[in-house]
Amino acid sequence: MRLARVMRLLYGEGRGRNEPCNAMRAIARSLLRPIEVPLVPRVKTLPTLLGCSLALCVAMPGLANESALEPFTALYALEWHGFTAGSSTLTLKQVRPQTYEYLTVNRAHGMFRLAFPDPISERSVFTVADGHVRPLYYGEDNGRDKYEQTVMLQFDWQARRVHGTQNGKPVDQPLETGTQDPLSVQIELMRALAAGGHPASFLLFDKDEAKQYHYTRERTETLDTPLGRLDTVVYRSDRPGSDRVMRLWLVPSLGYFPVQAERRRKGKVEFELRIRKLTGGPAT
Repeated sequence: MRLARVMRLLYGEGRGRNEPCNAMRAIARSLLRPIEVPLVPRVKTLPTLLGCSLALCVAMPGLANESALEPFTALYALEWHGFTAGSSTLTLKQVRPQTYEYLTVNRAHGMFRLAFPDPISERSVFTVADGHVRPLYYGEDNGRDKYEQTVMLQFDWQARRVHGTQNGKPVDQPLETGTQDPLSVQIELMRALAAGGHPASFLLFDKDEAKQYHYTRERTETLDTPLGRLDTVVYRSDRPGSDRVMRLWLVPSLGYFPVQAERRRKGKVEFELRIRKLTGGPAT
């Protein structure tokens, strides 16, 4: 019965077994931003899941200081509709002075590997200037999943343009001050909170256009985690008119590092992410 339910969730009713789902991608990229997922067939529901886990985070203590970004690796477990679907590994490393690479790699576990045998990854290269994050490059790698969209974007701050490709189609749009990519926005949010700010929205370039996303502080909550007992601040992320809500449990004592997240649709939990291990960064 469990296997039958998983296959229905993965592929939907009446779908072919070779059709991939999109949930791992959607969930991973929308972790630290409101959810606005395009209307797609039910079959595209799970890959975004492992994807959304990748968006989880990178705030370190003292992020208000431009030199304070510390390398780290974090591991999260992903639960989807009550099933353990996979894991997400996030890695931050410095590649040049004030320039960093943020990489997320998501892997399906157990029976979910039948649908997603290859890792799903995203990569952002960004710089820190004048106290703010500036994305330089953003890309997605969906493994052998030919049905998934591939995005490669270059952020040309001198020319004030974003150019690249989305699903094989050219992208060339204006680049406004403060624009972030789906991963760099996570660092910018954490830096702002660690510096004592109260960011309410960010302009995020997603696929082929920039959109405004909103964040609201809801409450405080104490969690028992593999990192210990932690006091957290819960933030809500959403967009007007959307029935999807993302919540993040951020730890002020760890530079607002996220240790848990969930996405709800029409009040029902779709997926949850929980920290399992943290090496470097705020852990040290």
